[in-house]
Amino acid sequence: MERRTFMKLAGAAALSFEAAKPAIAQGKATVRWWYHYDNPQNTPASLVAKFEAENPDIKIQGEPIPWGGGTDYINRIFSALVAGNQPDCAMVRLSYLSRFGQMKALEPLDGFLTNWKGRSDISDDVWKINRSPDGKQYYMPLHYVVIYLYYRQDLLQQAGLQPPKSFAEFLTAAQALTKDGIYGYGMRGGAGCHDNWGPFVLGGGASFDKGGMVTDKALAANRWFVDLALKHKVVPPSAPTDAFRQIVDAFKAGRTGMAIHHIGSVAEVVGALGDKVSAVPVPRGPDGGGWTYFGDESNAIFAGSKNKEAAFRWISFLSSAGNNAEQAKLSGQLPITISDAKSWTVHPKRFVEASDASLPIAKPLPDHVKTPDFVGRVLPTNLQRALTGGMNPDDLMRAVEQTFYG
Repeated sequence: MERRTFMKLAGAAALSFEAAKPAIAQGKATVRWWYHYDNPQNTPASLVAKFEAENPDIKIQGEPIPWGGGTDYINRIFSALVAGNQPDCAMVRLSYLSRFGQMKALEPLDGFLTNWKGRSDISDDVWKINRSPDGKQYYMPLHYVVIYLYYRQDLLQQAGLQPPKSFAEFLTAAQALTKDGIYGYGMRGGAGCHDNWGPFVLGGGASFDKGGMVTDKALAANRWFVDLALKHKVVPPSAPTDAFRQIVDAFKAGRTGMAIHHIGSVAEVVGALGDKVSAVPVPRGPDGGGWTYFGDESNAIFAGSKNKEAAFRWISFLSSAGNNAEQAKLSGQLPITISDAKSWTVHPKRFVEASDASLPIAKPLPDHVKTPDFVGRVLPTNLQRALTGGMNPDDLMRAVEQTFYG
């Protein structure tokens, strides 16, 4: 997705919230909404209060669900669907869409969107990314991030190095920074490891197409990534089990010189390191190709909801100008609305620019029924074994290929 396309309507005035407001029978409706934020102390209470004041016929029951690297959250959703006690609506990601479709779990939003004037404040490219293969719109875009490379610019300057643009430059930098109790790269090998593995393995030539994990190029890229731990030893010994909290804390504490995450953690790292830290897009592979994770987040309404109209009012409120900016502040991510993105000053400019510059190689995980299993079990389990020498790296790739294609 081109940033210029995303911003093409940026000169337009902010759109006022004008969701369709169909009548809701028999008194006040209660909308149960499941959500998560990286900082569990963040609460949407002020947005709920504003919405309820504007919509006195609706009560919002927001329920924070632990993220747990993504595994806990999605497992709770699917368990609730099976048990028939799902909420009316919830934050969702594109990697869940196929499985939701298989279960016929979501309510199409197309009819609601026809009468929602806020739709034009979200770029056409975003709507396309969120569109289901059946041509329907089940997701209401909410906010986004793009995975990039954090680096200690003071340490790189001391080593006489520029921020790495290629795999080779990344390895050189990681080796140079690995000394005096510091490791060059804070690798995430535990929960959520796909956003560290992907830039180097998918960016190095692997793909989610059939056979795409077991080509010579794909196998070589994965070996290179595993060798950062086994051969070059530029990552902490804890890397095989490190998840979000561990890599961010290590980077903040000065125990690592580079880390891969997104703008959602910028407040923490800048709070700890100030101007010592900056960011650039993840390195490109040997052939100039690249891949980084487009961290989407949307809301969806479940087909079993008894309050679909009220739920749409709520999720469209969150994706409307002004409200979306406030919601993005809670998530620590970037607003999805064009008008809010134009005036966004929450994050330091260098990190917004790194996100912007990463968009040409940014993609979501595949819309496949096996993607949640890949994210939650297959990759972290097998990568942990490979990083500790208990599994041939090629067998990891075969396991991923088998997950998707048998």
